Amino acid sequence: MIVTHQRKHKPVKYVEKGLTYVANAAWFVFERLNRIRPNPSFIPRWSDKPLLKSYQKTRPTLGWPRTTDSLCPKCVPEIREQILNGKLPQEILRTERVGEIKAQIIERDGKILMVKDCPKHGHFEDVLSIDPAFTRHLEEVFPGRDIRAHNDEGLHNHGSSTIKSGRGAVLTIDLTNRCNMMCDPCFMDANQVGFVHELTWEEIKTLLDNAISIKPRRQLSVQFSGGEPTLSPHFIEAIRYARKLGYNSVQAATNGIEFAKSPEFCKQAAEAGLRYVYLQFDGIGNAANSHRRVGNLFDVKLRAIENLHNAGVEIILVVTIVNGINNEQVGRIIQFALDNPKKIAFCAFQPVSFTGRDENITDERRMAQRYTLSHLAHDVKKQLGIGEPTRDWFPISFISTFSDWSDLVHGPQADWGQVSCGCHPNCGVGMAIMVDKETKEAVPVTAFLNADRLARDIAKVNDAARGKWLSILGMALSLIRNYDPFQAPTHFKLTDLLVKFDKSFGATGRNYGKVTADRTMEDIQKRRSDRWNFLFIAGMWFQDLFNYDFRRTEQCIIPYATQEGEISFCAYNTGVGWRKIVEKMHMTATLAKWYEEHGRHEIFTGGRKVNLDSTEHSLVLNPEHVAAGAQTDLDELGIAKNAREEKRKAREERLRRERENARMAKLYHQHILKEPVEPEVGASSLIQIELDQ
Repeated sequence: MIVTHQRKHKPVKYVEKGLTYVANAAWFVFERLNRIRPNPSFIPRWSDKPLLKSYQKTRPTLGWPRTTDSLCPKCVPEIREQILNGKLPQEILRTERVGEIKAQIIERDGKILMVKDCPKHGHFEDVLSIDPAFTRHLEEVFPGRDIRAHNDEGLHNHGSSTIKSGRGAVLTIDLTNRCNMMCDPCFMDANQVGFVHELTWEEIKTLLDNAISIKPRRQLSVQFSGGEPTLSPHFIEAIRYARKLGYNSVQAATNGIEFAKSPEFCKQAAEAGLRYVYLQFDGIGNAANSHRRVGNLFDVKLRAIENLHNAGVEIILVVTIVNGINNEQVGRIIQFALDNPKKIAFCAFQPVSFTGRDENITDERRMAQRYTLSHLAHDVKKQLGIGEPTRDWFPISFISTFSDWSDLVHGPQADWGQVSCGCHPNCGVGMAIMVDKETKEAVPVTAFLNADRLARDIAKVNDAARGKWLSILGMALSLIRNYDPFQAPTHFKLTDLLVKFDKSFGATGRNYGKVTADRTMEDIQKRRSDRWNFLFIAGMWFQDLFNYDFRRTEQCIIPYATQEGEISFCAYNTGVGWRKIVEKMHMTATLAKWYEEHGRHEIFTGGRKVNLDSTEHSLVLNPEHVAAGAQTDLDELGIAKNAREEKRKAREERLRRERENARMAKLYHQHILKEPVEPEVGASSLIQIELDQ
């Protein structure tokens, strides 16, 4: 359970409460004066279009019942296969509405469902939410889309899957499709496609150079991924070049094996400019990670965290959640982060997307393993005792109102816009927890900060467009008036709240430790010296063919940079499946040819252990969580856990049916047609015995 303490209010809390009343009165004066003749929006250097006021932002159709554009789960793989085989040109993905059908989003039996019918393949339906009130809350507080993407004609050209809004928040670049693991689930089917797709150094540079040409040119996280990005010979240099272009956040999506094996490699990556590691992390203990088929994977994770933290790299735990496989780990993983607040600042949960190896999943397994964002919010509350779904959870796009404020404060002369998470409210959610690094007391931020009213206040500040210092004053007044000191952590002060916002958005110019390419270890330590960990719990639900919604794809915030342009995450990995097409078009070599020229790299599977020089670490662990066995829900239901097991069960069932058919045929010929049947060599009298019984 979450660590909290019985609060004995300090005298300063009463002073702060008095300040909230003063700020509330001052806000009403400020806000009424601010309404008078608001300034027009300026056009910043990083965009050819002006900043949007709140009432100018567009929104997709929300609520339910509603109709949207989706895909047939059977048509799309068939058409994709024809493209891969050269029977159809890949241009049809740009010029035609391939595999598209209409879908209805409805409420039935206390759930939100997507239902759709294909004239050829029939009826499909899937669960989008198990809590309509939670989903309604997310859609109601959605602030609207970002500035429409422009200067992007050559890079955003993917038919119905084309990204239309904003710049995104994470630019993903797959350096290689090679991986040193072979696990389920895997949305890219690593090590199974029969060829290698690995970017050359010139291709990496071109993708990064192209990325800064799109407007609005916002700061975003450049994420090097794969496969396993650390296997690319250009990994370190790619980090360095992304930093050189001006990106403040460069991260790697990794299983952590190479980082666990070598502290020196961690140091090299950090010195090149690696700021974050998106670390695959499916649970506490080796048993909880056993479905990844590496014998000591949890030890690998702990060692990777230790090595990376010592090198100055921050850790984001990334959890693929599969119902019945590791959903009982949700609370344990967050507790692990709460127990180690100096080393873990972010938990990203990703409900499974049935694609890649799982695209041909059976309906039975899909229904059993489906996990939604609403499942996540309820599991956090149930397992950890924290987080009210309709109070403490917000769409990730909720932060865009504050990004707009930052853009206003930094003025038209800024070279970059603030990172803005302008995704569809059904795509991602988040909850923030303020953690005292010293006492480990933890409280949801929205328990002591009225986030709904704060966002409405800041939208008014943004719409007035008064300039830097008046906008900062408006933010300060709103923060104070929406703050409840009696609900905040014991040692948390109002000044801590103001500093947190300033540190996040760099509004006043105060030095909290640089994040630019010239940062030093001293800067890193300065930022880490903050007593308060703003632990963010995020859920990002990527689509698959069963729940695909083009309204979500159009405003994707996690584009893939590829040789065919920047493609929505879901359109690339699921949907029409641009990944398979792009990688096949730009194949580096067949697997056999690659092995002949480069040799085989290590692949850890089948329970094989990673050889570590040391397993020592300074992380706090819950012994019960570490010792717990693997989740067995699906075993008890007799449902396959993954595509490999599903294929094995299907093969066994097929053989069983063939044997049964052969047995019945023999009985028919022997007892109905009265034909003599030659006994099989070594055969027993099993058939006769069964007849006698």
